[in-house]
Amino acid sequence: MPPAAISPNRLPRHVAIIMDGNGRWAEARGLERNRGHLAGVDSVKEVVRCVQDLGLEYLTLYAFSSENWNRPDAEVSELMRLLEVYLEENIAEAQERGVRLRVMGRLDSLPASTRSAVDRAVDATRDNPNGDLIFALSYGGRGEIVDAARRLMLAAEAGRLDPELLDEETFAAHLYLPDVPDPDLLIRTGNECRVSNFLLWQIAYAEIYTSPVMWPDFRREHLEVAIGDYQSRERRFGMTSAQVETVSETVSEAGRGSRA
Repeated sequence: MPPAAISPNRLPRHVAIIMDGNGRWAEARGLERNRGHLAGVDSVKEVVRCVQDLGLEYLTLYAFSSENWNRPDAEVSELMRLLEVYLEENIAEAQERGVRLRVMGRLDSLPASTRSAVDRAVDATRDNPNGDLIFALSYGGRGEIVDAARRLMLAAEAGRLDPELLDEETFAAHLYLPDVPDPDLLIRTGNECRVSNFLLWQIAYAEIYTSPVMWPDFRREHLEVAIGDYQSRERRFGMTSAQVETVSETVSEAGRGSRA
């Protein structure tokens, strides 16, 4: 049940999070960067549970970007190890809560052991009905758009697609997870204000919330503040405020009519 400060009627359907600040959190404490990544796993666990408790349908976490391969080998290896451990240790809870684990990105780049752990988690939870937990792995927004364009070019070459009929809906159908709705709310932790090549197509109309809290310190109360801020905004999608109000009134009247 949402806390009193959050309206159950205006919850975002899809929240996406750029989990930033692990390394800086560790360095500020005189620790190795990998200690920050380890501490960040606890934040993942709590945020996933909070999203489930609130009844949100989709949560996408930017777990490892395509640019992260450029980090030191030891840090990359630790990030892969932590992902494997997280999946192995939390599969039972995902099953208990009915969470479906999904992934997006250029997964062929993952180490064999990491890819195996990912595949096992995805297969085990494939039919779970209570919301999607999506990990963006070896992911880049530009790469996703290029991959979609490549698939479209191949379809056109094979005669399955008329280029003259290409529109946004057709293009979006060739992204990694075309059945997932666009994020309503994008959260970035770590006091940074950039999107870092994350879901570039999908966040066109997402509300963006930046938090000064480093990811290892991000907890349920911080997520609730972000959702509260989201609910305070007017989502216009290119319309005027008056138009939004008219649409809302029409939807409300239709809802009352259907209950009559």
